[in-house]
Amino acid sequence: MLDGVVIDDTYLFNDKLQQWEDYYNFDHPHGALGGQTPYERLKQKTTQP
Repeated sequence: MLDGVVIDDTYLFNDKLQQWEDYYNFDHPHGALGGQTPYERLKQKTTQP
């Protein structure tokens, strides 16, 4: 997302950082989580008895 990009605008930087966090936590499957996203794992762990 930001490979090699220098951003000197604070608002743009914060926007891009939020986009990256959303992607990482909600869309990107993680091998250490069995292919789940962190959000999917959180939902699974909080809904199990």
